Amino acid sequence: MAAPRARVQRRPVHGVLLLDKPLGLSSNQALQKAKWLLRAEKAGHTGTLDPLATGVLPLCFGAATKFSGLHLDADKTYEATIQLGVTTTTGDAEGEVLAQRAVPAITAEQLEAVRQRFLGRITQVPPMHSALKKDGKALYEYARQGIEVERAARTVQIYKLNMAPAQSGQALVAIDIEVSCSKGTYIRTLGEDIGQALGCGGHLSRLRRTATGPFLTAQCITLQALEALDDAARLAALLPPEALLPDHLPITLEGEEAGRFLAGMRRRGDWPDAAQVAVFGARPRALLGTAHVRAGELIAQRLLSPVELQQMLGVA
Repeated sequence: MAAPRARVQRRPVHGVLLLDKPLGLSSNQALQKAKWLLRAEKAGHTGTLDPLATGVLPLCFGAATKFSGLHLDADKTYEATIQLGVTTTTGDAEGEVLAQRAVPAITAEQLEAVRQRFLGRITQVPPMHSALKKDGKALYEYARQGIEVERAARTVQIYKLNMAPAQSGQALVAIDIEVSCSKGTYIRTLGEDIGQALGCGGHLSRLRRTATGPFLTAQCITLQALEALDDAARLAALLPPEALLPDHLPITLEGEEAGRFLAGMRRRGDWPDAAQVAVFGARPRALLGTAHVRAGELIAQRLLSPVELQQMLGVA
């Protein structure tokens, strides 16, 4: 009989881990592995990556989970490969083949014309194999039952689109793309639409997220590397919760003013109006929460609890 698995003693952990998500794991599976390695009590992620996608996945722990939703609106950058001539049920290599078509000879001029067509504001119909909800149920749940539901087209922004042939012998059978885009852009759908525009269809055979908001793959750590670290080094790999607030105006409050703000009280000052504010206590410097300023009044939005603040500062 196998020995019972040792129970992990959970602890309060606060911060952001920039994970390079591996191939084959869902975002939640990757989150649970990192949570177990850090022995964290509370964790969440800032939007999902498909199991067949790799790359930047910010994971939030403890107090950072209060601000994770703010990162859902961040712009993203991806690298992907479109396999031409084959369409699938999911728009990627995970699905079943729907159709196979011959890939016509594609000139550089045709490729450039298609690239220009998908730059700027475009509309997309969300794929059935997505987490988008209809009547409280994710679309992929309908898809698994063989049910297709009507989806409204959405407008998204493609800021940058680079396309280059991926050669196999002498024939053009795949295209490598790099995409910088707004939130809500489905790269699988973009790949399918590009394949359709080239007259042969296509699906994604590779997808990697290289940036989300200010976070880049160069800043990320793999699960394998995280596991190889000792406990102190794992904690040191975390960014502070305010890493999720790069576009927030920083305001620092002294002593009693900080305490009153932390209690939810409005504070007055000569601050400019601002929709997004990160509020810090002065000594020691620590994030207290987010707020907005209207007519010189600082109004709290999301606050850390006194317990969270004490844990972050290492105060018993």
